[in-house]
Amino acid sequence: MRRLDMSLGVMGLLLGASLAVAGCAGGNAASAPAAAATTGSPQEVESVADLGELHRHHHHGGVTMFIAMSLDSLGVSPEQAAAIEKIQGDLFAKMEPAHLAEQNVLNVLADGIAAGKIDEAKVGAAIDGVKAASAGLNDVAAQSLNDLHAALTPEQRIALVDKVLAHLEVWKMANAQEEKPGDAAHMGQLDWVAQDLNLAPDQVEKIRATFAEKVRSLPQKFDPAQVDAHVQELGTAFKTATFDAKTLQRGPFVNQHLAVWGAWRMASFYEAIDPLLTPDQRKTLAAELKEHAAAKSGVFDANKQER
Repeated sequence: MRRLDMSLGVMGLLLGASLAVAGCAGGNAASAPAAAATTGSPQEVESVADLGELHRHHHHGGVTMFIAMSLDSLGVSPEQAAAIEKIQGDLFAKMEPAHLAEQNVLNVLADGIAAGKIDEAKVGAAIDGVKAASAGLNDVAAQSLNDLHAALTPEQRIALVDKVLAHLEVWKMANAQEEKPGDAAHMGQLDWVAQDLNLAPDQVEKIRATFAEKVRSLPQKFDPAQVDAHVQELGTAFKTATFDAKTLQRGPFVNQHLAVWGAWRMASFYEAIDPLLTPDQRKTLAAELKEHAAAKSGVFDANKQER
């Protein structure tokens, strides 16, 4: 299993990617993180891949999660540190109900793979739990975001918005609606799983086809325009001298949308894999999903453990 790690170096790389996104026009913007990922050191490239692994399995905070994750590498002063750490802790605490609901989804998937068949009705019920738990996140996190705005300098607010943009682009790449074959520099989720489980080529192609069909039939479609519009709205407002998170029009929809669609996409991927695995492959994959489920929310310490 790919270990999960996000160093200061990779956040610097992500910041470069976000600036490239800001400078790109139209359809070229989405390719900026991929281009940045191939120009860094091998360690930075692998760290971006690890961050993608996180973003494939943890969606519960939506854009709020991107904000909280970005604070570790923002470079605040010693005088600011205690206040920023408290705000970050508050944000993670407010995301915890959605995090617990997402853990349930991962455990249902892991138990189904271990047993030889994923119960899709249980998966649907678990994702309904994510939907309910993430519904009010924007409101409960609003004061923490207002406090964060007040605690940061204008330059730090700009840097934070850039990091959020970069996280969104990595999330989009990691949660592509189609699992296209990758190469050594751009391995997709199925490429990593195939390598990890030693899947045969015919298994991989069957999984790819089944996953594409499942995504097309999902009860919820991903709406990138709404997500992009919210992040732009947030970014524009956050950079100003006055800010009130409660005035953001798309926040309630987008945080829930990312959490729910991400959970459906994740479930569809493992449901496509499930019927084709050998007993040993099931054991390995179930253990990996249990590890994701047991992980704490969102960011990492120096020992490569999720915090």
